[in-house]
Amino acid sequence: MKILFTKHLDTELLSREMGKHISAECIEVIAIKDLEVRAFDLKDHSLIFTSKNGVNAFFKNNFEPNENFASKNYNKIYCVGEKTKKELRKNGFGTFKVMKNAETLSKFILEKCPQEKFIHFCGNLAIDVLDQELPLQNIAYKKVTVYHTEELNPMIHEKYHAIVFFSPSGVRSFAKNNSLVNMLLFSIGETTSKEIRKFSSEKIFTSKANTLASVFEMIRKEIK
Repeated sequence: MKILFTKHLDTELLSREMGKHISAECIEVIAIKDLEVRAFDLKDHSLIFTSKNGVNAFFKNNFEPNENFASKNYNKIYCVGEKTKKELRKNGFGTFKVMKNAETLSKFILEKCPQEKFIHFCGNLAIDVLDQELPLQNIAYKKVTVYHTEELNPMIHEKYHAIVFFSPSGVRSFAKNNSLVNMLLFSIGETTSKEIRKFSSEKIFTSKANTLASVFEMIRKEIK
């Protein structure tokens, strides 16, 4: 069994997690470049992060959130995914709310905190759920692009039995020059799976926890 991961992963980790009966290889399908953005005052705004890349670029540009709960200008931080949460913690900040994907975050905002003003720090290819839904409901929402995602569009000549995707942009990048026919398709989350469905009618196995560990567990369960 040969499986391709559309993301660079440690070879020892792959060998340990996949076992001897699975030949696992990796390929980069996207490239990330942080952008220079002049830091501005975050006063009176709640902050949204939907990827760890957004968190990295945010702090590289010297933005300074106010996490003092007693302060009048305290910034609530909302994020999508455990990886994003961990990256915020690495930089010394906690989160007010962590959601599984942008759809659930959008619903939470609409139901629980429509009076807040939001700034979303993201990439140029960020999923459009938030900026489509929130402004329509008269919620103050601003998107700030702090990194650029380039789709590399590799052409793969090797034959694989399965492929693993980690983002919608990764799906688009791979699918531009490669077929997904007659392959086992694994996805880290529902948002990525939704993108895969645009290119394939094959069954998609979707991780429930949106983490790398849950992806490994899912693959071991399905490939025996």
